Amino acid sequence: MKTSRSTNLALDQFIDWALYDKNSGYYMKKNPFGKEGDFITAPNITRLFSEIIAVWIITFWKSIGSPQKFNLFELGAGNGEMMKVIIETLKNFPDCFAACNFIIHEKSDFLINYQKKNLKPEKIFWIKDIKKINSKPTLFLANEFFDALPIKQFFKKKEDWFERFVEFNDQKKAKYIEKKTDIKIVEKNLEFEISKKQNIIEYSPKTFKYLREICDIIQKNDGGILIIDYGYLNSKMYETLQAINNHKYSSVLDNIGDSDITYNINFNLFQKFVSQFNKLDSIITNQKKFLTSMGILQRAEIISQNIPFSKKTDLFYRVRRLIDEKQMGELFKVMLIKNIKNNFKTGFQGD
Repeated sequence: MKTSRSTNLALDQFIDWALYDKNSGYYMKKNPFGKEGDFITAPNITRLFSEIIAVWIITFWKSIGSPQKFNLFELGAGNGEMMKVIIETLKNFPDCFAACNFIIHEKSDFLINYQKKNLKPEKIFWIKDIKKINSKPTLFLANEFFDALPIKQFFKKKEDWFERFVEFNDQKKAKYIEKKTDIKIVEKNLEFEISKKQNIIEYSPKTFKYLREICDIIQKNDGGILIIDYGYLNSKMYETLQAINNHKYSSVLDNIGDSDITYNINFNLFQKFVSQFNKLDSIITNQKKFLTSMGILQRAEIISQNIPFSKKTDLFYRVRRLIDEKQMGELFKVMLIKNIKNNFKTGFQGD
C-alpha cells in the first residue's frame, strides 16, 4: 500500500488511511465479510439474529407511540444482510413496515454497490451525512460499526501523557513512536474529560462526533440508537488495538490495507458521554441476555421442528455461537440510548 502522505501519522490518521483510503483502504476495495473475508458478523452467522432485531424494532416503535413515519437508520450495513432480513421480517407487520423509511449510512462506495445488489428491489436511501436526515423519529442501528472507527491512544508515564504515532521508514516498514502531549488541550477540544484515573486512553474522535450528532437528533426528533459491539464495562481503559487478516490476528503494522484494524469499545466511556445530554439515558446488557430475553432459543426450537436433524444441529450451533459466554455472548454488549422519558426496557430486563 503506497502513501504520498507524511511519514509521521497520529494513530487515528494511520488507521483511517489503512482502512478508508479511497484507492487501497481495506474497506474501500473489497467485501471483508463472510467466509471469503476476514471476519463473520452476527447477521451472517444466522438470520435469526436479524429477525430478533426486527422484532425488537417493532416493540421500540410502539414505545415511541407507533409514529406513522419513522426512520430506521443503519450505520455501516456491511454486506446488507441484516437490513435485508429486517425488511423481510417487518413485511409480516404491515403497519410498522409502512411507517418505516429505510436508510443506510456507508462510507465505502464499494460496499454501497454491494449492498444495493443484495437489497434489490427494496426502497432504501443511502445517506453520507447523517445531519441531513429528516425530522422524523429515528432509530439508529450500529452493529459492529463503532469498533471500525479510527482511534487515538495515549499512555501516561509518571505525570506526563504521550500520544502514539506511526512512523514510516519506507513503504513497507512502520513502527510506533510516542510524542508528549497536553491531555487538557485534548479534552478541551473534545469538550469531554477522559483522563481522570486513567493510565491508558483509547478513544475515537469520529465516534464522539457520531454520538454527539446522533444524540442531538434523538433529543430533537425522538427515537434512539441500538449499539451492538464487542467491548467491556470497566471504568479503567486498557490497550485493545488489534488487526485481523484472513481470520487470524495480525500485527497492526503488517499487511497495511489488507487487514482489518479494530479495538474493544469501552462502554463505560460511552455511558459517561451520554450522561452529558439531559434528555437522554442509556441502558446496557450483554448479547446473551439480550437475545435470550428476546426469545431466540424459542424461535430456534419452532424453526427446528420442520427441518432435518443435520440442519437442526447446525442451527443450534450457530445460535450458541451468538449467546455462549465463551464466544460472543459475553464479549458483545448491547446498548440503547433513548429519550429519558421513555421507560422502554425490552431486551434489557434485569440489568
